Amino acid sequence: MSTELSDHLRALSDDGLGALLRLRPDLITPVPTDLTVLAARAQTRVSVARTLDTLDRFTLEVLDAARFTRSPSDGTTSAAAIVAMACAPTGGPEPARVAEAIERLRARFLLYPASPGDPDTLRLVPTVDEVCSPYLAGLGRPAVELDTAADLKGAVVALVTDPARLRRTLLAAPPAARAVLDRLAEGPPVGTTTNRTEPVAWLLEHHLLVETAEGSVELPRELGLLLRRDAGPLGPLHPLPPTISAAPRATTTVDRAGAGQAMTVVRHTEDLLEALSDEPAAVLRAGGIGVLPLRRLAKAAGITEPLAGLLLETAAAAGLIGELELGSEVAFLPAAGYDQWRVAPLAQRWTLLAGAWLAMPRQPGLAGQRDLKDKPLTVLSPQLERAGTPAVRRAVLTALGELLPGTGPDADELLEWLRWQAPRRLRGREDLHREALAEAADLGVTALGALTGYGRVLVEQAAAAGSDDDPLGRRPEGELPPEETPVAVALAKLLPPPVDHVLIQADLTVVVPGPPEPALAAELDLVAEHESGGGASVYRVTAASLRRALDAGYAGPDLHTLFARRSRTPVPQALTYLVDDVSRTHGGLRTGTATSYLRSDDEGLISAALADRRLSGLQLRRLAPTVLVTPFSSARLLTAMRDAGYSPVPEDATGAAVLTRPKVRRAAARPALEPSPDALDAPGLTAPRLLGIVEEIRRGDARARAARRAPAEVRAAAGQPMSSLTAVQAHSHALAVLQQAVRDKAKVWVGYVDAHGANASRLVRPVSIGAGYLRAEDDRTETLHTFALHRITAAAPAD
Repeated sequence: MSTELSDHLRALSDDGLGALLRLRPDLITPVPTDLTVLAARAQTRVSVARTLDTLDRFTLEVLDAARFTRSPSDGTTSAAAIVAMACAPTGGPEPARVAEAIERLRARFLLYPASPGDPDTLRLVPTVDEVCSPYLAGLGRPAVELDTAADLKGAVVALVTDPARLRRTLLAAPPAARAVLDRLAEGPPVGTTTNRTEPVAWLLEHHLLVETAEGSVELPRELGLLLRRDAGPLGPLHPLPPTISAAPRATTTVDRAGAGQAMTVVRHTEDLLEALSDEPAAVLRAGGIGVLPLRRLAKAAGITEPLAGLLLETAAAAGLIGELELGSEVAFLPAAGYDQWRVAPLAQRWTLLAGAWLAMPRQPGLAGQRDLKDKPLTVLSPQLERAGTPAVRRAVLTALGELLPGTGPDADELLEWLRWQAPRRLRGREDLHREALAEAADLGVTALGALTGYGRVLVEQAAAAGSDDDPLGRRPEGELPPEETPVAVALAKLLPPPVDHVLIQADLTVVVPGPPEPALAAELDLVAEHESGGGASVYRVTAASLRRALDAGYAGPDLHTLFARRSRTPVPQALTYLVDDVSRTHGGLRTGTATSYLRSDDEGLISAALADRRLSGLQLRRLAPTVLVTPFSSARLLTAMRDAGYSPVPEDATGAAVLTRPKVRRAAARPALEPSPDALDAPGLTAPRLLGIVEEIRRGDARARAARRAPAEVRAAAGQPMSSLTAVQAHSHALAVLQQAVRDKAKVWVGYVDAHGANASRLVRPVSIGAGYLRAEDDRTETLHTFALHRITAAAPAD
């Protein structure tokens, strides 16, 4: 059968063979050596199963019709017979739709002509029967097989071969028993029962059902066909996908809602990473983040723990989180690329996150569940790896993209639509598809249940990814996607422009009426506390935030200038007073190492600190009117003084104030995952690459066919055992032929034993013989081969 299929593949044009490889890209992993290997690979169980996974429900139903109409004698069928069966019942599909489904099967070579001269007679790839359900079109096995399996001595066959008796038995069936038959006739034809109810017992007694195993029953095929007489042998067919009842919304409404969620996602991700930077989370022994650190991070960002897990997984896939050894433990903290990502435009930042989510082979929804060993699954742990998740996410988004823009079906409707598109892929993975829908909504890829405009661009860009320029789909460490990426451009049009000003309220709240530009965001993080986000972020200026700015090097006049320059409203008098009060006391006290000391030019301030009971634990002692010392470190002295409401600053040995901008720790830069086509969707199969693969297969096929045309004496010497004397004579003859070929520069057939011990033959042009080796050129491959002389078994002139 493989030889027959290889002949059909050999007769294809280069474009036709390339079309097959594009539809079934698994056939070229790795690239087959010749067309015979390609034909054999096309009929393997794995390849056929992958191809069937890509077919819609109606095409699979037409495939059942092809299996049903095969001739028992030679296993062939015809397009006419398939169309006739599929269109037999009243109201069946149009013949043109059935013909289109047949062409889809033929294009994938699941159906192919039985002979080159008869394109109308078709043969089915035999592996289809092994991969598909044994219950053809939802019908049970024939009565003969069931009789044998249940050892009923022909009772079932006798019943189904007597039409009159079969009809009388059916008419006599009680209503409950007839309901069981009708249910099994719809398919699947098998059922289980824990105890024999009266209807099932009646059906078994009258041989309308057969007990194939304890508690398992099956409906004979002949009876199923009789019960389906109105719907046809295949039952109800589904030529069209299910309808979506949701009415499309305005695309502007969907896009604006999605853009708002995209802004929120970026802000929450930044909050999570800032909290992770302040307090790195230890890596568990089994990998991942513990429950308590995750709870702390979620609380710091003001979001739920499941959402925090999704954003952490996405950030890690985007290369924004890494691992660093801190002392005796390894901890998660922001990677080197985070600082570049943080100051990038908002649309560019979201594009990196969305692309990483679409590409990451992980299932964040599993976090919190338990594995087979009853151990908890944690965020960022290796146990969340699931290779099929990128294909599921793409399938969900592609399905939404094929609907009218703005259409937001509910999850059940979309799953029914996906079940029609690829029923084999969806089987048993409904929960994973629902998770993908929820994640897309959380990240802002979808909004109001519909795919956003920039989300549609994201899916299209992912489908076009996988070029030869980046075969692994990974961006260099720390590098962001270009700002002019189509996704970023589409999203940027929906986002409000970055603002460079704020609105300061009388209660010391600072309102940012839009996404702040990077410089403004950095200033606000230093001088104010972040309270809430959204379209307008809200900060609050406090004494602690002002002290933080003063510690970083700002002076009081600098803060006044900053607020006056950035605020579009008059600076409230309360803020002016607060800045003056904090800056006046800031640095009035100085700490140093003595073990540590506290000094001030203000004797009254020193006396107040010495008398303050809140500082009694420091064991302060006066050395001079303006100097106090303590046996504790300057860091503890500084913290205790600030907790008591004072504003000291540290100083060095020269008496100069020490600026204390916090140190930033970062893990090593990591590459970000990028969307790349699924293995079933022809990764990177550009037209030039396809033509190159086709040419390589053709060349290998020519070599293989040429090898099969080697002279009989070469094949016999390579494939049959010889006596030692005969072997010596053959080897001597081969050397004489090769030496003459070197002198004449003529081609010869060489039989030899390769490195794996297999016998082979090759047509070559000898170049030289010496040092125990023959060097020869193969004109077809334009390569120079070296043969060990002791491995050569025969040689014969090409003529």
